[in-house]
Amino acid sequence: MDSATKLRTIALEHPATIPVFEHYELDYCCGGNRPLAAACAEKNLAAEAVLAALHEAIRRTPAAEDLTGASLGVLIRHIVATHHAYIRRELPRLGEMADRVTAKHSPLHPEASFLQRNLAQLAGELLFHLDKEERVLFPYIEALEQSGKEGAALPHACFGSVESPIRQMIAEHEGAASLLEEMRAATRGFTPWPGACPTTGGLYYGLKEFEADLHRHVHLENNLLFPRAVALEQELLPVQ
Repeated sequence: MDSATKLRTIALEHPATIPVFEHYELDYCCGGNRPLAAACAEKNLAAEAVLAALHEAIRRTPAAEDLTGASLGVLIRHIVATHHAYIRRELPRLGEMADRVTAKHSPLHPEASFLQRNLAQLAGELLFHLDKEERVLFPYIEALEQSGKEGAALPHACFGSVESPIRQMIAEHEGAASLLEEMRAATRGFTPWPGACPTTGGLYYGLKEFEADLHRHVHLENNLLFPRAVALEQELLPVQ
């Protein structure tokens, strides 16, 4: 691993490095195809210092969770039970807090109304996104894996190649990330204003945690699950 290594490769091979990427606000999921040096240059970070922190994280956490060798079914169940469940649990809670903060503080702090609107949009889009994955895409990927084990024909799909829904899911991941990035910018990195009430502090902290979890979630799908599903489908296609 060096400064020429892509962010997604580092995160996949060494999951213990993910908190370092979060700390430096380096996008290892949607923007993970960039080399470390280029990503650091965009943020005016010293690549050598970031690389040292990454190596230290690996040294300190040798037993970090590693799903790179898991079956597609195990990976999907982890994503649904861990990250999809988190989204469904947290979005209503954060939305309620945003409503309260907006009602009380928006006259002096208009960013509160901005957060409320963005959160409502994020909730609508993300919950629909999860449903599509759980009802259509994930069952197909699991059936694909089963076909590979049994030497059977490709499972039936209403969408042609699995690459088609995957492209849509990746685009929706980027949309969710953009909404959160707008919220991060509007709140100076999810930093409450001086003298903010506990509800505001809780909302901003919750949004920061939500963003970090979404990064981990998207990383597992974009960089691990989806490429493996595409490769497996190609492998199972009948020879022309």
